[in-house]
Amino acid sequence: MAKEKINFEDEQVRHDYRHTASHIMAQAVKHIWPEAKLAIGPAIENGFYYDFDLEHKFTEEDFLKIQKEMKKIVQANYKLERFELPRAEAIKLMQEKDEPYKVELINDLPEDAVISFYKQGDFTDLCAGPHMESTGQIKAFKIMSVAGAYWRGNSDNKMLQRLYATAFPTQEELDNYIKMLEEAKQRDHRKIGKEMELFALYDEGPGFPFFLPNGMIIRNELENFWREEHRKRGYVEIKTPLILNEQLWRTSGHWDHYKDNMYFTKIDDEDYAVKPMNCPGSILVYRGKMHSYRELPLRIGELGQVHRHELSGALHGLMRVRTFTQDDSHIYMMPEQVEEEIVGVAKFCDEVYKLFGFEYHVELSTRPEDSMGTDEEWEMAENALRSAIQATGVDYVVNEGDGAFYGPKLDFHLKDSIGRTWQCGTIQLDLQMPQRFDITYVGADGEKHRPIMIHRVIFGSIERFIGILTEHTAGKFPLWLAPVQVKLLTVTEKFVPYAEEVEKKLREAGLRVQLDARNEKIGYKLREARNARDSYICVIGEREAEAKTLTVRSIKSGELGEMSVDDFTAKLVEEIRTKAM
Repeated sequence: MAKEKINFEDEQVRHDYRHTASHIMAQAVKHIWPEAKLAIGPAIENGFYYDFDLEHKFTEEDFLKIQKEMKKIVQANYKLERFELPRAEAIKLMQEKDEPYKVELINDLPEDAVISFYKQGDFTDLCAGPHMESTGQIKAFKIMSVAGAYWRGNSDNKMLQRLYATAFPTQEELDNYIKMLEEAKQRDHRKIGKEMELFALYDEGPGFPFFLPNGMIIRNELENFWREEHRKRGYVEIKTPLILNEQLWRTSGHWDHYKDNMYFTKIDDEDYAVKPMNCPGSILVYRGKMHSYRELPLRIGELGQVHRHELSGALHGLMRVRTFTQDDSHIYMMPEQVEEEIVGVAKFCDEVYKLFGFEYHVELSTRPEDSMGTDEEWEMAENALRSAIQATGVDYVVNEGDGAFYGPKLDFHLKDSIGRTWQCGTIQLDLQMPQRFDITYVGADGEKHRPIMIHRVIFGSIERFIGILTEHTAGKFPLWLAPVQVKLLTVTEKFVPYAEEVEKKLREAGLRVQLDARNEKIGYKLREARNARDSYICVIGEREAEAKTLTVRSIKSGELGEMSVDDFTAKLVEEIRTKAM
């Protein structure tokens, strides 16, 4: 058995480890069901899968059987041996093994392709690799689920069975991952959103969320915070139309590079598009008047609603929708202002994410295959972003080929309270749209010059950020965002008059308070308030009414004991003022 420690932080090592585990799983399935036909089995973000053509339908009981066989293959410590064959011999080998899907894959490879295989014990698979050295290096694994998957993703092809699984170097890491998944299930924003009555999704509008009164409180507070912080930093706010004509989207480049994600309509026999991004509208506003270099940098913000076509299978609560509001801003500047502005936005992002208790990492996403502009422009833009993020002292990694079609970008990936990451903020540097829309400013020399443009978001999408924040806090929002900040519960109707006095005083202090004076058992009312995740729950009975106090329970800290109304009010007002988590 291999003794060296596996560096699972390394993405390539993680890929090779899980890819090897997928071969072990395929070998185990073939041992138990020799008639199974192999399709493909790649490593994916949090594990791996393998697709099988098998008449027997996998069940959860089968998972244990397969895992038991996988352990035998690991204990056998087979070496993974790579070999290559000419096309004809490769096809012959797979035909002899009765693997029609592998034969099809070989036939579809380019004529000059290297056709490689990996062998472990009695199992051989068509594979480009790479892999670990031996099966004995795979220590901890678990089959998670089974799903249907069309061969090659084409609904005209046969439906196969896809086994999803994961693997880690130690049992402890695997156990922690399973625990995190269980925690994530409890924190699912769709479940919490329903319990707290934040938003709804209806069949009449798939991917188009409805915000309910409680959800609107969170949304409005976030937008108020956004406006306040942008005013402090010298931004102005605009609002641009949802629908603009086809020519605009041709000029912007969206028609050529983004058309498949857009919705279209006709007005007066002319073609229009529903905007998928806010930037062209912002540029029209900029272009509406002549600007002097003295006005730059010009920082223009917009809470702009956009629509993008997502496949129905990809829709997921508030995380993946067809309409959402971006907290967009576009900064127009002179070349010598680029680094300072990028640094400023990066620091802005840092302050916002720390307020919500998020750690984060940054990725520099470079030129994609489908892009506009020259090599020189892209090199300049990528170097500017690299220089700026280095100036902030924040560590970053390079994500090759994942930039926007009009420019490279810095992406901010937030880490939530259970260790998952979410891409939210982005800073995109754009030399293309200023050229395509021919926007200018008058320089100190009296001549026209071309500005450089930054596209940036911090929340990313208001809807998605609410979803992430719901899961990050498990619905126990910071007090300034909480839909119900105080829930007053009366033990009996006798104490309603005092409860109404308290309610009035709390409302006058600006707090969001609800009084539950129903003639129900106090235990029942307490359970409901806890399920609704009301921030502070105050029980009012005989002792409290006589002493003019409240017995207070925090959704986060538990029982706080008896407090005067004034002390309780002051505590909450301060908690809101500091936006404490």
